[in-house]
Amino acid sequence: MEKPSILVVDDELLIRDLLYDFFTGQGWSISVAENGEKALEVLNEKSIDLILSDIKMPEMDGLTLASRVRQTHPNLPVVLMTGFPSVETAVSALRNRVEDYVIKPFNMNQLYKLIESKLAEKES
Repeated sequence: MEKPSILVVDDELLIRDLLYDFFTGQGWSISVAENGEKALEVLNEKSIDLILSDIKMPEMDGLTLASRVRQTHPNLPVVLMTGFPSVETAVSALRNRVEDYVIKPFNMNQLYKLIESKLAEKES
């Protein structure tokens, strides 16, 4: 498999930096965006293999982003992260055909394995 291209979307700079550093250390190509609108701009400019997005963000939340992505990129895997899990957001994620739902704080190695498996499913 070629070097995966991941788009990390989170309004927290610390989280974006942490994920950027970790995944580039794995040899992956990482783009970052601080909100859903910026993420859609990146998606229009670059080829992305998977989106890893926070749910709670100003302007456009991760659920809305996932819904908008489905309109233009129906097969692009989207994994959502949240520090505020609820049944309502989990159901909304399923309705938007989100591939997975990760609760913060997460274990970086488990997150890596999860994303790797979602990328492998996309390849097959």
